Amino acid sequence: MPEAFDPATLLATLPDAPGVYRMLGAADEVLYVGKAKNLKKRVSSYFQKTAKSPRIGLMLTQVRRVDITATRSEAEALILENTLIKRLAPKYNILFRDDKSYPYIVLTGDACPRLAFHRGSFARDARYFGPYPNSLAVREAIQLLQKIFQLRTCENAVFAHRSRPCLLYQIKRCTAPCVGLISAEDYAADVRNAEMFLRGQHGEVIDRLTAAMQQAADALRFEEATQLRDQVRALQAVLHRQYVSTTDEENVDILAGLSSGGMFCVNLAMVRGGQHLGDCAHFPRGTACSVEGEEAEALLAFVEQHYLAHPAPARLILGHDIGHACAAVFEAAGVKVVAGPPRNERERAWLTMAENNARLALEARHHAAGSARARLEALAEVLDCGELPGRIECFDISHTQGEGTVASCVVCIDGSMKKSEYRRFNIGGIQPGDDYAAMRQALLRRYEKVAAGEAVAPDLIIIDGGKGQLGVAREALAELGLQHLASIGVAKGESRKPGLETLLLGDALESLQLAASHPALHLIQEVRDEAHRFAIFGHRARRDKARRRSRLEDVPGVGAERRRRLLASFGGLQGVMAATVEDLCRVEGIGRALAQKIHDELH
Repeated sequence: MPEAFDPATLLATLPDAPGVYRMLGAADEVLYVGKAKNLKKRVSSYFQKTAKSPRIGLMLTQVRRVDITATRSEAEALILENTLIKRLAPKYNILFRDDKSYPYIVLTGDACPRLAFHRGSFARDARYFGPYPNSLAVREAIQLLQKIFQLRTCENAVFAHRSRPCLLYQIKRCTAPCVGLISAEDYAADVRNAEMFLRGQHGEVIDRLTAAMQQAADALRFEEATQLRDQVRALQAVLHRQYVSTTDEENVDILAGLSSGGMFCVNLAMVRGGQHLGDCAHFPRGTACSVEGEEAEALLAFVEQHYLAHPAPARLILGHDIGHACAAVFEAAGVKVVAGPPRNERERAWLTMAENNARLALEARHHAAGSARARLEALAEVLDCGELPGRIECFDISHTQGEGTVASCVVCIDGSMKKSEYRRFNIGGIQPGDDYAAMRQALLRRYEKVAAGEAVAPDLIIIDGGKGQLGVAREALAELGLQHLASIGVAKGESRKPGLETLLLGDALESLQLAASHPALHLIQEVRDEAHRFAIFGHRARRDKARRRSRLEDVPGVGAERRRRLLASFGGLQGVMAATVEDLCRVEGIGRALAQKIHDELH
């Protein structure tokens, strides 16, 4: 250890209490955050003469100070550690991005419950099933349930105003409760069967449907019996499609952690109600060096971070022997979870699948990383710069004949798009259709914090446009004192055909056309197309919002109820605009003063 740091002095003052410790470097940057059941024992273990992993050994050479925060319990320490890791992103912590919400299937609490995709907070009167590893798994499940149980999926606003069945009824994906083509009792029975199926009670659902089918056949209701028979067959086909399934109604997560070539992957597979729903790969970020050889530690870090943000199932199947450590984590969090290695052949099959998928995810990540680096190296060669452009930002403008102008800024870091860094700017105060002014405003708003030293500067700025847009962009950067930032323009080729783009480089805006197969052009096209997509999406949302907005909303004193009465009385906004002040006064709740105000506002 450096002479500036004396661990003996620190260890003499540490309490025998639970808490969190933070190891800091020479510039007071947080290098590592950890939790401890006993601070004195845990922190002192770092400074004993025992073999340490390369990552921890490298970290200890940089430690200059250790700060501690004592807590009342190990559970509090666990939560505080997780919060600090996510907020500070310490260099030597294994940090996973597990803050996304997983999708669920929901049966709403309406009189005629709706089957729907759900992500976010839960409502009290609804029933939720999941979580599912991804949205595709949810949508596939909903399609199957529609085919078997024919529950409604439409929004309440649509359901309440139907006067005839929709297309889903015609293709036998809904029983049309909106227009009363199924009784409330029969629809409720379908909902119960769907709920039982989602809870994993497949046998009971099939038995109930089979009994109902036999009862209908005995009563000579052969059409009804045929429909029930088709439901039973569809359910059995769904169960046969499950490549790994069990008759037990169990909820299990399978966690496999593998490392390769300096990368580590945790593959999380989910079993709900005995059915394997699929899996998803998680990669740590912010680690200072490879975690290869530290798979168990990294897997435990994932468990600590992931299950503080997401509900844990009753059982975890683990690919490493960290069951006791996981049990301590869940005990500290007040959750009862059984964690350990697979116990039978079926669980071993699940774990083998998870490990194989982790291996495939690592191979894909390695391939993507190699391809990304090759494209960055090709771009650096084209730009004749000494270093790879690690952070690229691209701007585009979108509008419809000047309406709803939106500028987009997308970010590519180390060859990969980073959606969390994307920004949109609603452009205002310019002449409609003036793309130059829109580009200028977007860059000034984006880089004013960079100029103030409050945000990171890009290595390369790409402007989707020709010499005019790039010239305005460089003027905006010069105004902010950022003229040193590299920038290029991408002018669309003949007929806007991909591969014919012209790059504008250097102070003289020299033109360069790369071969359609050039890897640098592929990278530029990917970033440019993403900026274009992001701008169009934002523009359409802004334009549609403006078109849905009634001019009556801008009139003070006219709330939702008065707007409804006015539109109903005159058949729409055009009728209101054509009405005189006297006509407006005849509407309930509209006095002469307010009528005059409405008339003046609309004319």
